[in-house]
Amino acid sequence: MATHISRERLQRLLDAADVRLNGSRAWDIHVHDESFFHRVLAHGSLGLGESYMDGSWDAAELDSMLFRLLDARLDRRVRTLDDYWFAARARLFNLSKRRPFEIGWRHYDLGNDLYRAMLGQRLVYSCAYWRQARDLDEAQDHKLDLVCRKLGLAPGMQILDIGCGWGEALRFAAARYGVSGVGVTVSEQQASFAHEHCRGLPIDIRLQDYREVTGRFDRVFSIGMFEHVGVANYRRFFEFARARLGDDGLFLLHTIGSDESVHSMDPWIGKYIFPNSMLPSAAQITVALEDLFVIEDWHNFGTDYDRTLTAWRDNVESAWQALGERYDERFHRMWRYYLSTSMATFRARRSQLWQIVLSPRGLRGGYVAPR
Repeated sequence: MATHISRERLQRLLDAADVRLNGSRAWDIHVHDESFFHRVLAHGSLGLGESYMDGSWDAAELDSMLFRLLDARLDRRVRTLDDYWFAARARLFNLSKRRPFEIGWRHYDLGNDLYRAMLGQRLVYSCAYWRQARDLDEAQDHKLDLVCRKLGLAPGMQILDIGCGWGEALRFAAARYGVSGVGVTVSEQQASFAHEHCRGLPIDIRLQDYREVTGRFDRVFSIGMFEHVGVANYRRFFEFARARLGDDGLFLLHTIGSDESVHSMDPWIGKYIFPNSMLPSAAQITVALEDLFVIEDWHNFGTDYDRTLTAWRDNVESAWQALGERYDERFHRMWRYYLSTSMATFRARRSQLWQIVLSPRGLRGGYVAPR
């Protein structure tokens, strides 16, 4: 009886998204374990993701099903104790300086084999720019070139990359535009790879908290790292960036953005994918940079992230036979759910991708934004 009631209650919620339990359409949910009904009602997004990882349900088009849930705003109708716990935890721990390294060993140190298979030739773990691109590698090449053009890079400039990943953006800028630079990451595997990847170029890769970097640079950029800073540290982040630039410098921030101001991440994403992370809103960003920077350009190409994530998912699925020697099936389902959830979020326009160009005092005569 309890299972029947839970099933009926869950179906009433799913009706708003036109999703059926054990229906015949590609986006319908096929239930393999009846504990699924209670887990979702009791634990919301955490229960939905964990039950998928455990094989309790499937959908032929997982991203399409998740898109329908998000587009119907069902995540705002189902609030559980997990949501409040993760929000309180984020507020409590966001100020710690040691916590940034947790994202390094829990996510970015999973294995370079996984990321090499997923990300393509460029090994760039951020949204590609598909405006005139035919495939993922070309789209990432266009994104990196867009960053360089927006910053007006020229030979002899020294740049700082906050959150340099595997070093590709710095390598691209040094090889294509003749600059030198410093890159910092909190991932040991990223730092080790980047050292070799950038060998022979005037690039210094450091395993270091960005807040420990000193000196001045002609340009600063941060690509896909701001999501790990946390709202309690936004102001300090922009103060740091300002301190690293002269009055005629430029700073480019490439970040995922939320359409609402929040103080924590989705519970499932926070537990399994990106610990201690959250997405900034436009309001939170503008408050944090007030009196520090002039906004020269704000470019949203968030719909390109759906296409980028689709390419990443397809790459992982194609490579899984080899990857499965190191990662078990539960991890496989977790990773597929992560990429599919992210695709759905951008498709529903619940998340955006922003590139923001900032100058300390405003460029005399104005700024012409490349596209």
